Amino acid sequence: MTTADITVRGAGIFGLSIAWACLRCGARVQIIDPNGAASGSSGGIVGALAPHVPEKWDVKKQFQLDSLLMARAFWSEVEDTSGTASGYARTGRLQPILNARGLELAKTRGQNATELWGPHATWSVLPCSEPPWGPTSPTGYLVHDTLSARIHPRMACAALVAALATKGVRVKTDGVDQGQTLWATGVQGLEKMSGNYGRLIGAGEKGQAALLQFDASEAPQIYVDNVHIIPHANGTVGIGSTTERYFDAPFDTDDQLDALIERTRAALPVLADAPVLERWAGLRPRSHNRAPMLGAWPDQKGHFIANGGFKIGFGIAPKVAEVMADLMLENRNTIPEAFGVTL
Repeated sequence: MTTADITVRGAGIFGLSIAWACLRCGARVQIIDPNGAASGSSGGIVGALAPHVPEKWDVKKQFQLDSLLMARAFWSEVEDTSGTASGYARTGRLQPILNARGLELAKTRGQNATELWGPHATWSVLPCSEPPWGPTSPTGYLVHDTLSARIHPRMACAALVAALATKGVRVKTDGVDQGQTLWATGVQGLEKMSGNYGRLIGAGEKGQAALLQFDASEAPQIYVDNVHIIPHANGTVGIGSTTERYFDAPFDTDDQLDALIERTRAALPVLADAPVLERWAGLRPRSHNRAPMLGAWPDQKGHFIANGGFKIGFGIAPKVAEVMADLMLENRNTIPEAFGVTL
């Protein structure tokens, strides 16, 4: 029986991406998740891969930028290997500018983007486009960035599962740890660590989202009135999401989602009659300081943690996969201190 070099516990976006990166480096990998692939928040329906604003730059923002720039090659390889679409495309994003102060700030950020993003992407101020696709703006201007991308979370995870399967790696529901063990166990993992250490390590934060039937597959995503509006390649539009730290029913939708749908229809009238295909609610893994938690498990030799992706898990997954594979396979640690494992 072949012994694995790496056991990945958890088959969400972090676990699957890291398993893929390790496999590409020549490691023998097994993946174990009792609930199957993408059973938690990675099975969502929105898929906004959006950058931090280009200002007050730090290592965390640079990490995200690096990952967003890696994404096209990462997902292209996954798709080519699996023969399965991930839903990835770098289609950009539009945001209305609400007032004169916001207009000046947007112009300054455009200058910053030239320096910080280099030739890879732009942040520009444009006059409002003609309907149907594009939000109205009180100032008559929009921010348009070309760094934002979209992905379909379920399709992306399915593509990774299929790519791994072509290499003989399948997600198992049980098994014994072999080699080094990566814990990418999401909300359940954060809650278990919090209980074991007697303090808050992290928890689940509820989000609600909806999927509409409307084909705008080549259009940019829109961020307006605190709603992400993401056109998918399959003729749907994902909208989300609420942010709920306190809740009674983690997997039930309610009037908060109704309000989000109404705000979407008001901001983008072309969606006024778009049918709602699905209402989704789930828990996203949020660490105690909101930052991803990546690295060696301090008091568990041979064990590693990748958790706390929260709202940006898919956006940073390519870079997370790279640095975690480097750490586990080469003992090369390039993880920003701000993303370290703090227990």
